Amino acid sequence: MEDRRSVIIITDGDDYARRTIEFVAKEVGGRCISLSHGNPTVLDGPQIVKQIKKASHDPVFVMFDDSGYVGEGIGEKALKYVALHKDIEVLGIIAVAAKTRQAEWTRVNVSIDRDGELTPYGVDKFGVPELEIGRLNGDTVYCLDGLNVPIIVGIGDIGKMSKKDDLKKGSPITRKAVDLILERSGYHVRCENEE
Repeated sequence: MEDRRSVIIITDGDDYARRTIEFVAKEVGGRCISLSHGNPTVLDGPQIVKQIKKASHDPVFVMFDDSGYVGEGIGEKALKYVALHKDIEVLGIIAVAAKTRQAEWTRVNVSIDRDGELTPYGVDKFGVPELEIGRLNGDTVYCLDGLNVPIIVGIGDIGKMSKKDDLKKGSPITRKAVDLILERSGYHVRCENEE
């Protein structure tokens, strides 16, 4: 299983998300599959796995987006395919909140609010804590509960959150979510042990 690729999944794929994830991936020494962006996702699961395997090194960042589709949309079908693929190890998922009329939701292990504070509550798209513990509303989160991953981190709208996650500021909320996933998954420790 040496060929397994280490992946971080992001449940957002608009242009703000793409620019932010490309930046954060570079900052942490990872690779972003920019072709995975889209609102909704345009590549299917097998195409995304092919792109992941082409990436020069790990961790590989992949975006998925349903564009508000009710139930399991194209983004989630691709996400499930990738997350369950034998050659993929999901280090964690960044679950992105959305203002969704359909009220699709997922459990999260922890959220990061727009001030960069960890909270047991879900957050809304602006990064403001909600009323329920461990629950986040979004439009590409329908299938996350069924996945066995080390950690799901909830955050507001990537690259936005009332400019608190602005790329000009280094997207500190998204970066904190990525750092948390890398830490909790033991990714850096494993890499050091392999050297």
